[in-house]
Amino acid sequence: MSKPSTPDVILTGDRPTGPLHLGHYVGSLRNRVTYQNQYKQFIMLADSQALTDNMDDTNKVHRNVVEVALDYLAVGIDPAKSTILIQSQIPELAELTFYYLNMVTVARLERNPTVKAEIVLRGFERDIPAGFLTYPASQAADISAFKASLVPVGEDQIPMIEQTNEIVRRFNRIANRDILVECKALVPEIGRLPGIDGKAKMSKSLGNTINLGASADEITAAVKKVSTDPLHLRVQDPGHLEGNVAFIYLDAFDTDKAALDEMKAHYVRGGLGDSIVKKRLEVVLQEMLAPIRARREEYAKDKAYVMQVLKEGTARAREVAARTADEVKAALGLSYF
Repeated sequence: MSKPSTPDVILTGDRPTGPLHLGHYVGSLRNRVTYQNQYKQFIMLADSQALTDNMDDTNKVHRNVVEVALDYLAVGIDPAKSTILIQSQIPELAELTFYYLNMVTVARLERNPTVKAEIVLRGFERDIPAGFLTYPASQAADISAFKASLVPVGEDQIPMIEQTNEIVRRFNRIANRDILVECKALVPEIGRLPGIDGKAKMSKSLGNTINLGASADEITAAVKKVSTDPLHLRVQDPGHLEGNVAFIYLDAFDTDKAALDEMKAHYVRGGLGDSIVKKRLEVVLQEMLAPIRARREEYAKDKAYVMQVLKEGTARAREVAARTADEVKAALGLSYF
């Protein structure tokens, strides 16, 4: 008689450097609400990793742990179904990182396309914090500690998954048995959202976001700034959909696809003003974000409950990570007592 199959394990999470926004919602958060009913899901508040480029403002990381947790609860992540954990409170993750660093070279870390791109983005040049450069080993520790087989990431993060699997395979060869689990990238159907200014990435640091907890007035003000088609100078002119942020957002959030298709066709043939498109976008965003904002405000009134959720989730996660760390140490001959 065959044993019943166990559900896949997912590890996902965020760096707590600021409140979450629409880009996080479409790229990961709403998927997590679905995943928690299908998989065993661990959601990590990666505060230790956030320090690799925020050591000059550690309080920013500290205060945003609760802020991001509030966003999680507000969008419908259920702590009874998903394990929410704080990275820094699980020392086994740092311990595994230390072992894994012996299984990867500096040259290989520097060749990682994701790391290279982030180094350029932050202007580190050769002044790269060692913790930042070794992030792939840290991520491998995070993923393998929970034996996650699925990791939701954007296309740009796939090299990190590949490097995790390189480390996993090398460790398993050293152990001469499969202790750690290889993982697959789970790429969302809708990738990154551009910022409201039309820049390629919606980013807290660029100030081109709409936060999940935004007030009604803040949403209105942000929608007014949303980029459309710069060549659409007169209402009667044909408009372009490609690169048009207003329509990209409508594609992501408007549930009435038939009406949206009709609006697109009208815009392309001419005779539809950008103000009408933005009015529809504002209605869609106000309706979607109002209940999220209301739930967030309710949870914010009881920070003790939020901290209890984090404490209990972290304790459950640490038990899992500790078992993996024990297996790793035993395989490396580091178990003495």
